[in-house]
Amino acid sequence: MYYEPMVHKRRLTTSDPVLPAAPVSVHLPALVAFECVARHLNFSRAAAELEVTPTAISKTVKQLEAQMGVRLFHRTTRSVALSEPGALLLTTLGPALEQMRLSLSQVSGTFTQPFGTLRVNTSFVAHASLIEPHLAAFLAQYPQISVEISLDNALSDIVAGGFDAGIRLGHALHRDMVALPLGPLQRRVVVASPEFLAGHSVPQTPQELLNFSCIRQRLAGKGRYYDWVFQSKKQPITVDVRGRLVFDEMRSVLAAARLGCGFAYVFEQFAAADLHSGALVPVLERYALASESFYLYYPARTLMSGKLRAFLEFMRAANWSSPS
Repeated sequence: MYYEPMVHKRRLTTSDPVLPAAPVSVHLPALVAFECVARHLNFSRAAAELEVTPTAISKTVKQLEAQMGVRLFHRTTRSVALSEPGALLLTTLGPALEQMRLSLSQVSGTFTQPFGTLRVNTSFVAHASLIEPHLAAFLAQYPQISVEISLDNALSDIVAGGFDAGIRLGHALHRDMVALPLGPLQRRVVVASPEFLAGHSVPQTPQELLNFSCIRQRLAGKGRYYDWVFQSKKQPITVDVRGRLVFDEMRSVLAAARLGCGFAYVFEQFAAADLHSGALVPVLERYALASESFYLYYPARTLMSGKLRAFLEFMRAANWSSPS
């Protein structure tokens, strides 16, 4: 950035042609040095504020005077005083630098203080399980933060969408993102309604699910089915279940299970209300697999803002302290 004052090097006479003065290009650090010396009227104190040596700041001011073709200070061994051109320059430069400092402070403040609008892109499952139960408490604790949540079952481009962050399962994240776990490992369970179980035998092993109607889920935008994975003694096993009912979102899978349409494979925390009320019953619990966590993620090249840091820390603490 440059400051270009219009400076005349000599007094014009009536015989001189009237021409515009040539602009003088000056680097901003030199103007900052001048303004600091002008405020203190002391080279040593100005050097201490700018964390440079008195020799360095004296040299910078001399170079500035040479560039502008004027003396900005009257200097003796005992004192420093502004010259008339120096006083004139300070009149406009001082307020300009102060406004710049204020603007920088306001901008940097958004990355240290928790305020502003926070835009988050997430799936319905992550929102319902991790965010929604604690959102009112978060808003009460941080009255200067507004929250906009976009529910999207696909993996959206949060940069293109103008979001501060996204929340997804760890396996779905792009590698150019900073990802931080938002809650504990998610446990997957098989559930069914009491009415459905009343008319069928209860499977005792995951492989027996092949004999039953299962409600399947297709991964959004990928075309393949959600894997039903179980924990065995040696290693996880995957069962390619069958069923005539397919959804692309887990809340629809859960609703269909409540209606007695078959077995469903869902996150235990997401189904907690139905399990607690008895609307759904878990089966094959000893084979249930805790596989991965949801992560809050944001672009690697972006500093974490104060509002996002407050949201992350609050939600992580709330979910780790919540009963599983």
